[in-house]
Amino acid sequence: MLNDWIKRLAPHTAPLLVLASIAALGSAYTFQYFGYEPCTLCYYQRYPYMAVILMSGAAWMLSRDGSAHARLVLLLVAASIAALFLDAGIAGFHVGVEQKWWEGLATCGGGSGGGSDGSIEDLLQQMQGIKLVRCDEAAWTLFGISMAEYNMLLALGTGAFGLLAWPHFRKRTTSQ
Repeated sequence: MLNDWIKRLAPHTAPLLVLASIAALGSAYTFQYFGYEPCTLCYYQRYPYMAVILMSGAAWMLSRDGSAHARLVLLLVAASIAALFLDAGIAGFHVGVEQKWWEGLATCGGGSGGGSDGSIEDLLQQMQGIKLVRCDEAAWTLFGISMAEYNMLLALGTGAFGLLAWPHFRKRTTSQ
């Protein structure tokens, strides 16, 4: 049953990857709009989705022309699938930081205070304008699952769909 479902969706792999990536980014920006400031790792998780939108979007447009660009379409979709697994890896690292399994990046937890003349008063004045967003604290959870965990699941699921659809997508793309 799952194989039949994937076979039916396989011709639409590129637009589905674009739509899933737009949904992920749209969710992230919506949360940000409502006051949930992203940490450094949150920002890093957005870049693969941006790449998927560009690459799969280009593949989607090129595939409408027929088989003239079949190899390029296949390359772009394969790179999109790889980007989704990269995103899942970044999100997985973020989950580990949130769970305190390992340390986050040096940039997780605030910026440098550069530009200070060294006085405590100057340093305190600079710090009042800084909003500290930590990578090791989940800003929001639903059912005990953080945004990083949801993102990891979405990226893994979308990447897995891409891998499962790949043989059918490849066959269809090269036979046009």
